[in-house]
Amino acid sequence: MTRARPGAPVGPRAWLPVAVAMLAVAWGGNEFTPLLVMYREVGHFSAVTVDALLAAYVLGIVPALLLGGPLSDRYGRRPLLLPAAPVALAGSLVLAAGAESAALLAVGRVLCGVALGLVMAVGTTWIKELTDAAARASGVPDGGSGPRRAGLALTLGFLAGAGVAAVLAQWAPWPTHTAYLLHAALAAVAGVWVLRVPETRVVRVPAVRGRLLDDLRVPAVAHRRFLRVVVPVAPWVFGCAGSAYAVLPGLMTETAGSAPIAFSGLMTVLGLGCGVGIQVLGRLIDTRRSARASVVAMSIVVVGMGLGALASARLDLVTALVAAAVLGAGYGLALVAGLSEVQRIAGPDDLAGLTAVYYSLTYLGFFVPVALAALSVRWAYAQMFLGGLAVAVACLVIVACAWRAHLPTGERSALPEPADETDRTAVTGANGALDGARMG
Repeated sequence: MTRARPGAPVGPRAWLPVAVAMLAVAWGGNEFTPLLVMYREVGHFSAVTVDALLAAYVLGIVPALLLGGPLSDRYGRRPLLLPAAPVALAGSLVLAAGAESAALLAVGRVLCGVALGLVMAVGTTWIKELTDAAARASGVPDGGSGPRRAGLALTLGFLAGAGVAAVLAQWAPWPTHTAYLLHAALAAVAGVWVLRVPETRVVRVPAVRGRLLDDLRVPAVAHRRFLRVVVPVAPWVFGCAGSAYAVLPGLMTETAGSAPIAFSGLMTVLGLGCGVGIQVLGRLIDTRRSARASVVAMSIVVVGMGLGALASARLDLVTALVAAAVLGAGYGLALVAGLSEVQRIAGPDDLAGLTAVYYSLTYLGFFVPVALAALSVRWAYAQMFLGGLAVAVACLVIVACAWRAHLPTGERSALPEPADETDRTAVTGANGALDGARMG
């Protein structure tokens, strides 16, 4: 026997508070990034330490991603998303208090990661469900705007968080506090506003509830196309992003003159902006009939690694900016390509789980900066970028060899042979918000 707990009526703008909460949490997740240069000076931390602090929030993101989706399916969207903004607020306050304490900064970063993982796992789904419910109530089709709204909210949060934090840390008073206090105020407003949003998940309570462990299983992870096409590309998503706005800005500190923090923010915004911009082209490049988008993405990554090596050797601002732009483009297209493959591989019952696994693999790339910093005592950064180029070429070959291999059942036969392979329904959005239905 089951009972249903339906949500309240959904208005046409019910999604907006959730989007603002996602923006606020994404803001907090990325405001730390351009401040790495500042912490080397203020906290006298080594490059290894500050890059480890950048990666620390992965320790919060991955568990929240892997648990957030299944738990929200069990208990509803509200119980899982409502804590996100308060947790992000707490993370910023801890970061503001820990300018000279690596331990406090690590705790703050983990809290920001937990909040970000929750909004990525639950927020995109909740916005889509709210949008769909409002469309049904009005009788007007929404045109798939739910995922786009979620992607835009996260994108604006990442960009604004990095840009505003860099400007405030460079020129505002109390550089180690102002950006975090501003974000805490934003998160507080978002956290209060999202309280009014109705539940969309109808929770069915069986007499004997199944084990959560069973909900966490994702059989599609063993799909051969996931292993051969998605896995080799995934770590490069944030491996590229981290190289663009964590590694290169640190190398350019002396070259940037009197505004190293602002220049770091510029490189962060440039990399993310190019990542967002190329997703428009991603709609033209991606196809369900081959791994073309993944191959193109890895080709861009190879070029980006080469430019990173050149920028590391020359240490001039123009080359560094060009490298950041190309690495950002590689990040953006690799993200879209991987999410598109995931959506085609997964069935309706494991789409959320496979997406969470994919995101978890992408965030492993945030350990690239700390690995390079640790190895810099033995090798120059230019040499390590060249080593990254060699690894990227190997991944490119692996993906290219699986060009049409192990396509999901029906992908090849269900489509007429087009004049070109382009699939214009590819996923877009800086964080790849996915439709709930499988492509194909």
